[in-house]
Amino acid sequence: MKIAYLISQYPKVSHSFIRREIAALEAEGIEVVRYSIRSCASELVDEADKQELAKTQFILEVGAIALLLNLVKVAATRPKRFLATFWLTLRIGWGQDRGLLIHLAYLAEACILLGLAEDANISHVHAHFAFNPTTVAMLCHVLGGPTYSFTVHGPEEIDRAIILSLEEKIKRATFVAPISSYCKSQLYRWCDRVYWSKIHVVHCGLDEPFFNAHLTSIPDNSQLVCVGRLSEQKGQLVLLEAASQLAREGLDFKLILVGDGDFRPQVEQTISELNLQNQVEITGWVTNSQVNQHLLNSRAMVLASFAEGLPVVMMEALALNRPVIGTYIAGIPELIEHERSGWLVSAGAVEDLAAKMRMVLQLPVSELEKISQIGREKVFQQHNITIEAKKLVTLFQQSEIQLSSPTVVVEDRLLEEAPSVIAVQTVSGS
Repeated sequence: MKIAYLISQYPKVSHSFIRREIAALEAEGIEVVRYSIRSCASELVDEADKQELAKTQFILEVGAIALLLNLVKVAATRPKRFLATFWLTLRIGWGQDRGLLIHLAYLAEACILLGLAEDANISHVHAHFAFNPTTVAMLCHVLGGPTYSFTVHGPEEIDRAIILSLEEKIKRATFVAPISSYCKSQLYRWCDRVYWSKIHVVHCGLDEPFFNAHLTSIPDNSQLVCVGRLSEQKGQLVLLEAASQLAREGLDFKLILVGDGDFRPQVEQTISELNLQNQVEITGWVTNSQVNQHLLNSRAMVLASFAEGLPVVMMEALALNRPVIGTYIAGIPELIEHERSGWLVSAGAVEDLAAKMRMVLQLPVSELEKISQIGREKVFQQHNITIEAKKLVTLFQQSEIQLSSPTVVVEDRLLEEAPSVIAVQTVSGS
């Protein structure tokens, strides 16, 4: 079976979990072709990402002229399907925040994807995130291209469900893969119950290097680490407020912020305002091995997020035998059991967060070891990428069976509103 993965930007510093997923699928005998809408090659620091870069085709690299020519070609060679797709584009793009023009660009990208998929004999496209990659995959399918599915992470996809036409995307997909039970429940909110059977939890996972890693003892130091993109939703400003309380108490500690992002100026300004220059360090983007080393050098990891899916870095910290402080949001409580496999605080609760950080800094290492061991075992049970990839293989195979079933002719509601009514085949060619 030959499938394509479609991501907005791939490879990307924060998308190592997608790279692991693709590798696990290939280990199961699935041939995976990598497509990305655009490149972010200049940001890459990890060697494994650079290797993936060479395997990835970028849709927008064809240039504006080729986008336009392919659009005209598809319109001329399959007019019925193009008209159906055009009206779908109008419906999902009209009045939305990104506007109709950008959705017409997605239609042009779908025409490029259609040609790439046909040339490569792709039978199915899987997109990560319900944003533009899934839009492009859906439009490509309506044009007569491969079936598609997509993984939903949250929180933005859920927050913007109406704007993203999430129900439309679920309706037309062969399956949808939320990364947690919480995410699954939120998809239930945004689509008709008739589509619930399409929704199957597939966790992000870790691979053998984590499971077979030589475990090192938790260092008896006063260092905490926070790993993640610098952004509003990650709660770094609340984390700094909590750190400021500990500093005013005279507690000796170091907080390492591993990552970078557009929010860095605000983070740096807050560090200066709270006089935390001696306690807080920002590393910027680092390699995966450097992330692991920062985790190993620290007593515990802390994330003060306001909004999340289920952070992969929490799994990585626990797999490396480092306990975690997190927040009671989204899928995090499915991994972190409060006071059993870690500690949870209410998002935005500065006093509670400071109390948990103080406790972790003062607990004996032997107590931290007990907590982290329970968390490590839970990661092995729930987030083994080999097991999760097998779930995807089964879902892809079911998609292939659907593709080979007799064609069903469906009257698209969009075309009932169009100047002329056209019956559109939504599974096979026009």
